[in-house]
Amino acid sequence: MPNQLSRVKHIVHLMLENRSFDQMLGYLYADSGNRSPLGHSFEGLAGDESNPDDTGRQVRIYKISPDSEHPYLMPGADPGEGFYNTNLQLYSTQHPAEGAVATNKGFVLNFKSAIASDLSKGYKDTLTGTLPGEIMGAYAPETLPVLSALARGFAVCDHWFSSVPTETIPNRAFALAGTSQGRLDDHVKKFTCPSIFGQLSKAKIDWAIYGYSGSPLTRTDFPDTIHANAKHFGRFPDFQQRAMDGKLPAYTFLEPAFGAGGNDQHPNYDVAAGEQLLRDVYNAIRLGKSWNDTLIIISYDEHGGNFDHVPPPTTATPPDNTVGEFDSFDFRRLGVRVPAVLVSPYIEAGTVFRAKQGVIDHTSVLSTIERRWKLQPLTERDRAAPDLGDVLTLAAPRSDDPLSGVLAPESTGVPPTPSTPSRLEVLHAERVSQLPIPDQFGHYRHVAPPLSTSMAVHDYVESRMALWDRHLQRTGRAGE
Repeated sequence: MPNQLSRVKHIVHLMLENRSFDQMLGYLYADSGNRSPLGHSFEGLAGDESNPDDTGRQVRIYKISPDSEHPYLMPGADPGEGFYNTNLQLYSTQHPAEGAVATNKGFVLNFKSAIASDLSKGYKDTLTGTLPGEIMGAYAPETLPVLSALARGFAVCDHWFSSVPTETIPNRAFALAGTSQGRLDDHVKKFTCPSIFGQLSKAKIDWAIYGYSGSPLTRTDFPDTIHANAKHFGRFPDFQQRAMDGKLPAYTFLEPAFGAGGNDQHPNYDVAAGEQLLRDVYNAIRLGKSWNDTLIIISYDEHGGNFDHVPPPTTATPPDNTVGEFDSFDFRRLGVRVPAVLVSPYIEAGTVFRAKQGVIDHTSVLSTIERRWKLQPLTERDRAAPDLGDVLTLAAPRSDDPLSGVLAPESTGVPPTPSTPSRLEVLHAERVSQLPIPDQFGHYRHVAPPLSTSMAVHDYVESRMALWDRHLQRTGRAGE
């Protein structure tokens, strides 16, 4: 049976934050010898994986169960992120030699450094009593009932790697543009390359980006999004309404609420809130008028310093001729494996999906969109990336509901600093402060006010984006 990608009219992509595959889904099929009900091999946890601590003692993987202490705030501190921390986690050195083989043995040591760094700076993000060995904690399926039910009830991708071995913004750029233009950290001010949204607009194909409770950060990423018509952007309730009405565009990109009080599942924020978000996204589409026409993609932008036992491939296709800003990085090494789940009534329950050729990374989403709507690739990376169409194997859509009776867990824990702006919130404010919006005198100079809380950042971003939309309309520069 040929795959059913041609039947898909809507692709909805929710990208969450900073979790590794082992941490979220490693135990998914542990009770069946790491084989799915279809007999598919699953590269999950065997239970004997370990990492050395600073005494040489091996710290073994362990389950985070619902009765664990603050299970939905694990690990109790934000692990090390970025290019050099990832190198330490994978190679136990910041500067691995060419051809070096990753051992994935530096996670406990690096997490100890992250805890010490946080405490030395006087931050309050680390939960009292957090130990380096917590980085070896992995969620039992019953602790994440929604994500686990979706993974078992549809398809889990156990060989999906982040596109670049570093933090959030470069990986999100790869997911939407096939390149980070050499950038390897979150301090990038803006990208100048085209994105998949611009490609869709050129082809007269509709798209949308939804922030959870405010203007989406992604809008400020690329020239073809920042100048796009405001009709392409909205909040989560707007997405829910369009999904229920069966009026979703061809491609929808969903952002969670970034920050300690949000639902993006970034460590050490409330993972249970992200479980509810997954349930809400699924409900909006499952109960809407386009369920049979929709493919849902759930992914995480990067591993966020959390343990995974599978060494990333080193044979990726570079997106372009750009040299990475650190260590002349050539973009042939992929990042750490991340959780990924595919949901569609054309997917057989119990599927473990891998590419027949090549390796899946974030640009496989681009490849899937490009194949479905006959668009040209953005870079050499997405040109080479395998698409996801072969996961759609059923001749007729299923009518069962794998999430029937499954409720999102409730967390009793509270993140240490729930009102302090996250790094992405601060970045969002910085980006909108740089928008060329003239004041009443025609001057463009603007300095952001002090923004000490997440609510202050939210209000500032919303006011600036409203001014930006009025400016685009007044000058006739708003895109289609």
